[in-house]
Parts: sequence; structure tokens; C-alpha cells
Amino acid sequence: MQKKPELLVTAATPQEARQLLEAGADALLIGDDRFGMRLPGSFTLEQIKETVDEAHKRNGKVYVSMSNLMTNDLLQSIPTYIEKLAEYGVDAIEFNDPSVLAAAREHAPNIRLFWNAEMTSTNYATANYWGEKGASRVVLARELNMDEITGMIPHLQIEAQVQVHGMTNIYHSKRSLVASYMKHQNRPVDGNLGMDRGLFLIETDERPDQKFPIYEDVNGTHIMSSDDICIIEDLHIMMEAGVHSFKIEGLMKSLAYNCAAVKAYRQAIDAYAADADSYTFDESWLDEVRRLQDPERELSFGFFYKEQVY
Repeated sequence: MQKKPELLVTAATPQEARQLLEAGADALLIGDDRFGMRLPGSFTLEQIKETVDEAHKRNGKVYVSMSNLMTNDLLQSIPTYIEKLAEYGVDAIEFNDPSVLAAAREHAPNIRLFWNAEMTSTNYATANYWGEKGASRVVLARELNMDEITGMIPHLQIEAQVQVHGMTNIYHSKRSLVASYMKHQNRPVDGNLGMDRGLFLIETDERPDQKFPIYEDVNGTHIMSSDDICIIEDLHIMMEAGVHSFKIEGLMKSLAYNCAAVKAYRQAIDAYAADADSYTFDESWLDEVRRLQDPERELSFGFFYKEQVY
């Protein structure tokens, strides 16, 4: 039987985490907005412990995002936070900044570390460099195409994670751009410019039919893609190549939608693992996802079949 890759999904609350595990997720990505970037919900340490306990009862895993842009004022808080994560049994930390890696190696040497540098995780040599420093997984850039991903796997000395479903970030600024724009127009800013506000941008000249969600939080302004990645149809190519973890990004999606996505990918992964030679993608696996999909957002292959210029 083929070894199954991991199915990872983001969660907004401990209650959502429980239901996503029930839907078939193997692992959850959660975190605190102070240390993590673009999280669907911010977890307190107590909520992280609750989620870890629940996941471990179900043989699931919990990873905590610490991939924010770390500033000097955060540095003093990192060691204590990591110590607590280790105490509560968190299975891994996702990091970008070396300050997180250094603190983890000193204060929680047994916790796994996943290197996530967003769009700059583009080659196996750099990934292996971070592997030598202590990382056990690389989160590959979403801008890589299928050939680049599958061609990289044989050269990696650490695990590889790939986002296979959901929206992606296309722009980030530490500045509060939306609030500043609204003030410039003398429009009231009521303080709610978050994900639930439903704000979006439109390029009226070039792409008037595409809406790019935009929101602000404690980490600044985020502009998201106008479509959603959905590569389940060709998931078997990456399973054959040996990708270790597939991520469903649940940001700005309903719980029902995310559960449907988890169930769809769960069926694909299980079917391939049971009999890779006779595996065939079943269109019906996506029926519920398509039913819940925002009609203004296309399900696309993202960059998987594009030639990207960095």
C-alpha cells in the first residue's frame, strides 16, 4: 500500500478544528496573530492546548504558525511562547525568521520545525540549507509549477508541503492601507476592516470581472487572489512524486466549505494510497465543493501549469 501523504488544513477555532478532524484532516495549522500571518482565527495558548489534546485523541497533529515578520518588540516573547507550545505537545512550528528557529532549538529542541518563506521557497538547495539548520519540512512556494515541484522532490533532504486548495495572498503591507484610503476620502472608518467586512479590489481597466478580497488586521493589509486553487484532479502526480503534505487553505471560507474540501481530498488520497495503479480521479468528489463555491471565484490550477517569472 502506498504511504499516504498528510492532509493539512487551517482552522479558525477549537470547535472548527474538531469538525475538520472529523471530516478527515490529518493535521491542523493554527496560531496567534502576534506570531502567525494570515490566520483564519487567533488562538490563545489555552485554545492551542485544547486543540492539541483533541487532535491527539484522534491521532491528528497540530502545527502552530510563527511565520510573521518578527519585530524587535516580539523577540522577548518568543522563547516563553515556544516553551509553552512544547509543554502542550504541539507537533511542529512553522517559521520564517531565524529568531524563531534559534529560540526553538534552545527552548524546545525536540519540536519539529517547518520552514515557510512564502514565495521565496523556490529551490531545493535553500530548503536543504534550512534542513541543516534544523528544519524538517519546507513549505514550497505557491508560485512553483508542477514540473518544478515534482522535479525538486528527489533532491530534497527534508519533507515538502504544497498548498493544493484555497485562496492565496498576492500582496501584503505592514501599513493600514485601507483605513488610510478611506480617511483620505473622508469616509468613516468604524474599525472593522477585517475578513468579515467583505471588502475587495477591482482592476477596472484590465480585469473588471475579478474581485480581489482585501482586509486589515494587526499585521497590516492583505490582498488575496481572485480565484481558488484546486489541484485535486492532478493530485496523483504529486502523490507519485512523493510530496509529504497537502495543505487546504481555509482562510475566508465557511466551515461547511472547508469540511467539504477536506472530504474531497481525503477520498482522493485514500483511493490513491489503496491502489495507485488503478487510481482514477472521480469528479463526484468535488460535487459538494462546487455547490458551496462562491460563483464569483473560479476554481483554478493556480500556477501549477504556468511558467512563472520571479
